[in-house]
Amino acid sequence: MTAIAGFVFLLVMVFGGYLIAGGKFAIILGALPFEMMMIGGAAIGAFVMANSMHDVKHTLGGFGKILKGPKYHKSDYVEILSLLYWFVRLAQQKGAMALEAHIERPQESAAFQKFPKIAGDHHVVALICDYLRMIGMNADDPHQIEDVMARELKKLKEEEMHPSHAMQTIADALPALGIVAAVLGVIKTMGSIDQPPPVLGKMIGGALVGTFLGVLLAYGLMGPLATRLKSIVEEEAKYFEVIRAVLVAHLHGNAPQVAVETGRKMAPSHSMPTFQELEESLQNLVIG
Repeated sequence: MTAIAGFVFLLVMVFGGYLIAGGKFAIILGALPFEMMMIGGAAIGAFVMANSMHDVKHTLGGFGKILKGPKYHKSDYVEILSLLYWFVRLAQQKGAMALEAHIERPQESAAFQKFPKIAGDHHVVALICDYLRMIGMNADDPHQIEDVMARELKKLKEEEMHPSHAMQTIADALPALGIVAAVLGVIKTMGSIDQPPPVLGKMIGGALVGTFLGVLLAYGLMGPLATRLKSIVEEEAKYFEVIRAVLVAHLHGNAPQVAVETGRKMAPSHSMPTFQELEESLQNLVIG
């Protein structure tokens, strides 16, 4: 919602200043539909040419992410740390093979059922089960598993970053597309050079609307949205870094409490639960 509020404020300031300075909307409103068709249509066409259909859908989903904000909050970090504590404590008490029933059938796992929100996130469940399975297969070299997880998380982050990069590419192209629309307006004006100055003035003004729209949409809309989406993806990636940190700390032989404390420190500062908040959640868990 902050993205919408910011854009509305931007429009109020830009057009409010224009009106206060004595500007008139007649020329802008008259040219707006045609200029928007040329600039917006060209931008959409370029975007479709540059991306696969999967990436197009992914980018459209990115707009929803911008409106909703980061997916994970403090309560989510408390839950994931509590779940991971449950698993590493069970592995410590009964051995890695005790995890098999939970990771092979997560939908039936008593551990996942304690945290339905996590159970409903198939990406998170798959990540946890895959690496707990590696631990159960005696892949107990913490450095090896840490390297595999780091490379996978880097890959996932790069894939999630693609919509932001695609939006930034369009933002970079919009000023030039605005110039294209403006040049076409000038060509149209030159074809009516025999008209009186008042008519030519309106036609030139309409042509300049193209340049104005291209710059406004680039630096006032698409660029900020791309930056916002990038920051959201980077913040959400911390959630998976928490998972990696806990499992690797466990493989290094740390106690479950130390492992989850290592993971807690990886959470974003504004979403990181306090030691007391996490401790209270852990005390309510029944391991077994």
